Amino acid sequence: MLWAIITAEEAHKALDLPLYTVIPFVGLLLTIGIMSFISANFPHNRVAHFWESNYNKLILAILWSIPVLILFWQINEWRLLIHSLEEYFAFISLIFALFVISGGIYLEGDLKGTPIVNTAFLAIGGVIANFFGTAGASMILIRPLLRTNSERAITAHIPIFFIFIVSNIGGCLLPLGDPPLFLGYLRGVPFFWTLRLIPEWLTTIGIILTIFYIWDSWAYKREKAYIEKMEAATYRPLKLKGKINFLWLFGVLAAVIFLTPSRLEQWGLMHGPLKFLREYVMIGFALLSLITSPLLSETRRKNNFTFEPIKEVAFLFIGIFITMVPALEILRAKGPELGITKPWQFFWATGSLSSFLDNAPTYLTFFSLAQGVAEKMPGVYHIPPELAHIGIPEKLLAAISLGAVFMGANTYIGNAPNFLVKAIADEWGFKTPDFFTYMIKYSIPILIPVFILITLIYLI
Repeated sequence: MLWAIITAEEAHKALDLPLYTVIPFVGLLLTIGIMSFISANFPHNRVAHFWESNYNKLILAILWSIPVLILFWQINEWRLLIHSLEEYFAFISLIFALFVISGGIYLEGDLKGTPIVNTAFLAIGGVIANFFGTAGASMILIRPLLRTNSERAITAHIPIFFIFIVSNIGGCLLPLGDPPLFLGYLRGVPFFWTLRLIPEWLTTIGIILTIFYIWDSWAYKREKAYIEKMEAATYRPLKLKGKINFLWLFGVLAAVIFLTPSRLEQWGLMHGPLKFLREYVMIGFALLSLITSPLLSETRRKNNFTFEPIKEVAFLFIGIFITMVPALEILRAKGPELGITKPWQFFWATGSLSSFLDNAPTYLTFFSLAQGVAEKMPGVYHIPPELAHIGIPEKLLAAISLGAVFMGANTYIGNAPNFLVKAIADEWGFKTPDFFTYMIKYSIPILIPVFILITLIYLI
């Protein structure tokens, strides 16, 4: 989820923490799930009204964080929390920059919300996610897709499939696509190595797009007469406005590519305030976007742009980044005892944890575990020359990469764009499912069978 800063701190020896220290993390996740469920199904309940306020969400996130703060104060291990907060700053800086800049890009017009048009939106989003990142692609395309389908009544499935493809699975072909892959690039994985995941990407995207087209066609037929009448009156071809923001967007991507920790180390900037130079630059481009496309500009007004969605993400994820530290430490300490040695095991282990934990440190944890497996089982897996310097078998690296990227779609908290898309869709009046319904009705019955098929075809 984050374009993290790789430092020597990540090489620390894992703390042997008791299992009960994960209670705040689990409690926060359950709180998010239960509150969103109540809010979605009982909107007039007092609890639902409480949850509407982003500041109340921040209060709950802080309350769940307090036991973790006390724990690390008692054992005097502030470095772990500091490092996690540094990662949070890197994470929220990128998400904030992409959110603000993309909010100034407006695709004017209103296409007909047909199954073919909607499927094309998702397919295009799945491709550009590799160049603009899943967050950038999501922020650019979600509003035009919502506007295109604003005349329709049966629309709950549309932002969900958007999350599946554009916010997650689409971005597995380049390190720019999803943060875990970028961390792999910083750890020595060749930049274009992830293009070898094209078969898995095509298979997964193809199956999910097919499911979406069938689902959307069924929904469209149920309201076709009404929709056609409405869309005939509102149809307008697409026209791009706010093009200057693409310059700021490319600036953010350039900062991600070129202001790497290794370069900052060479420049002697990794041990002071300027170690966040990349984040400062990204925030700077966001401010430039607000100057060239002010809050009262036509593009932002027509996008219904507000800061509420990014505030929700920022407030909830500050708690997640704090409370997840003990969970990650336990995983690091107990990881070698899990008996994970085969590609399909790495795929499901990485993916399962990436559904609920931050997928970037989860990726790094299993990356290290795979290196250890290769050392303990010499000759079992072939390590190609281009990966020899990192000592990780290609099959295991592929499994870890796919698990981290693909299964971020399993929950709303699996990847940061998921929450942003949900928040924007809710703001536009689309009835997105709550935390648990998302899993029970959509991700488990749709994604899990697809992932099982991917396992049988590519990872056994």
